[in-house]
Amino acid sequence: MDKFLSMPVDGQTNFLVSVSDVIAITRTNDTTTVITYNSSNTATITHASVAPAGREFRDSLQSAMTAALATSWTNVVAAYVPPKVVTDIVIA
Repeated sequence: MDKFLSMPVDGQTNFLVSVSDVIAITRTNDTTTVITYNSSNTATITHASVAPAGREFRDSLQSAMTAALATSWTNVVAAYVPPKVVTDIVIA
């Protein structure tokens, strides 16, 4: 069964981000984190700036995904409160 994180996006309703089949979570710059899925799809998350070498957003997202996957199969959606404001999510 698929699992999702319910992620707040500034000025919008929460966005459901899949935690299934994730192969990488990459910090591409100070304001962008990309989730790459086994299907080659991606979710690009734009957020408030983190320190130039900071990985707090990526690490927080990874921890939330790990925690969601460790819950019962009946818990399909887990709430996620990111450490920085999320301004956009693009699925490709």
